[in-house]
Amino acid sequence: MRILMFSITPLFPKHDMGGGQKHLRTIALHLAEQGHQITLVCTRREDTHTPFWWHPNAEVLPILRFKQPFPAPYDTGAHNLATIIQDVAELMVRADVFYIHDGEFTFPFVYQGTPTVIGLRDNVYPETIQGMFHFSTDRLIVISEYARAFVLQTAGRFYADLPARLTVIRNSIDWSRFQPTAPRHILDLIPNIDPAQHAIILHPHRPEESKGMWETIEVADRLVHQYGITNVRVLTPRWLFADQDEGVRDFYARVDARLAERGLTDHFVFHPWVPVDLLPEYYSLGAVMFSLGHFVESFGNAVYESLGCGTPSLVARVSTHRELLPEALIDKVDYGDHETAAQIAAGILRDHRRTSPETMAYLHEHFSITAQLEGYARVITSAQGAQPLAFHAAPLDETTRYVLPIWCYRSPMRGIYHDFRVDYLRDAALEALVAALPEGFTVGEAVTVGATSAQVTHWYREGYLVPRLAV
Repeated sequence: MRILMFSITPLFPKHDMGGGQKHLRTIALHLAEQGHQITLVCTRREDTHTPFWWHPNAEVLPILRFKQPFPAPYDTGAHNLATIIQDVAELMVRADVFYIHDGEFTFPFVYQGTPTVIGLRDNVYPETIQGMFHFSTDRLIVISEYARAFVLQTAGRFYADLPARLTVIRNSIDWSRFQPTAPRHILDLIPNIDPAQHAIILHPHRPEESKGMWETIEVADRLVHQYGITNVRVLTPRWLFADQDEGVRDFYARVDARLAERGLTDHFVFHPWVPVDLLPEYYSLGAVMFSLGHFVESFGNAVYESLGCGTPSLVARVSTHRELLPEALIDKVDYGDHETAAQIAAGILRDHRRTSPETMAYLHEHFSITAQLEGYARVITSAQGAQPLAFHAAPLDETTRYVLPIWCYRSPMRGIYHDFRVDYLRDAALEALVAALPEGFTVGEAVTVGATSAQVTHWYREGYLVPRLAV
């Protein structure tokens, strides 16, 4: 079968810019090894515009002139968009099926008539969200139960047939690779680190405001200055081609200033981006891995790859991290609770704790790379094309039942956390209402327990309630 794949994120011969691209590479290689002919078309960078091969059956064409660097890839000239449409349309002529990675090709008229599968990788970036609302093809793949509920409570409100076309294929990890691994070559990349002398904290995230750098600094500050762990070294990769991105340069400048202000400059080690083959060594090198930001992950690969390599992960209860692993199997804190995070991290460092056997067993059972790859291969190769979904916006009236959406979490101590507002709401009326009627309520039922219709409307408008129409 001839399969055309689309990635708005640039692809590289040996590096992956993030978890989404890592999974795309794995899926493409799996299909190529089955004998399918794969063409991957992606964004061109000034420093990466020559076609290359991931496999004899998988060619990568970095030719699309979306705006670089990220964000706002569609902020490019109309002439570039026309060229992109032309390129994809011509490649489509030779394709039996089209796979859109992360849903970010937002021109559905181009692939009408071609069996098409869309895989959503995040819940945040505008292009992905637009792709989700544009969905009207054969299959839509999401990578977690959180992502499934997110789709159904947003785009799913308007398409009664969407659940039948929605497939959950959990992100999974190759546990034969991501396991405790001796540091043979990683110390050549990061030469000034000695695991025998340093308490190594990993922060393997992109330089984005939401990815947790500021929270990592807060916790590291407490570890060094309150807990007296003066041998802390926080490892964080410097973004690929950071010098060519003004926004990234500004981010690192602000980080450097914050570290100097807190007396932490010597405790943070910025190192080159880690190649795919060295990631198991890198994760194994750490004593603990932090993921304390507020990015609304659909999965969050680093957290679970680190656990697989024996290094405990400390995560904020944000989005999918609330549901992927039970509370007893991973260390979690409410977002912004730096004191508790520092206390937990100090204990991990003091006790030299590693991933528990129970956690390792759960990961291996529930996140099988074989099941993931077979799932993608089955959905992509069986795509047949489908009639467009029928749009219908049901009116909100006295029969509408409202529920707390998947992106809201009731913290016992802080109130209702909203993943997209990144704050906590202390509202006694709303908390009492969702506690009393967790399966949903009409405006009339809300009034009977002390709320007003105006309050219900306000909570709905602010994203604390959604109509239970497609769940």
